[in-house]
Amino acid sequence: MSKILAVLLIAVSSLAFAAEEKTVCIDKIGKDGKVVTGKDGKPQQECKKMKVHKKLEGTKVPEKK
Repeated sequence: MSKILAVLLIAVSSLAFAAEEKTVCIDKIGKDGKVVTGKDGKPQQECKKMKVHKKLEGTKVPEKK
């Protein structure tokens, strides 16, 4: 029973510190260096999902003299 409880605790704690996912899209560029457009005239885009981590605040490291 304690092993199951430990596994559930680890699973919940890993979800609490998971990074947010953000979708980032950029225009496709062809071999000639121009933006590739679709049939409707709009530029085609490549989208990727990226993880965004929360930045932690800290103190500066003192400089050596």
